[in-house]
Amino acid sequence: MSALPSHEAQPVNPHRLTPGQGPQTVRELRAALAAVAPADLVAFNEALDNSPLGAVDDVITEWRHVWALRTRPEVEEAIAAELADSVPLVPAADVFARFGLTDESAA
Repeated sequence: MSALPSHEAQPVNPHRLTPGQGPQTVRELRAALAAVAPADLVAFNEALDNSPLGAVDDVITEWRHVWALRTRPEVEEAIAAELADSVPLVPAADVFARFGLTDESAA
């Protein structure tokens, strides 16, 4: 048995982003986050601005995953299924309205 890595094709994990999926530049990531959840863009910029240079890759990876979680229907379905019988789901717009906010003002 060899200690060398296998050259056989590894199965694709549907719960992980491959390097070629999703935004490919910081500009694209910012645009994608802004389109999905403007508050995420603010948090991403804050995390990136306060990150040591050696940790920038980790910050970008983390926020690419956040973007994927916000945009993949299978994630939304899994969360809804998990919470279906235990927690009443409330649309985000209703939560914002309770505090006199709109989705745009939360950013």
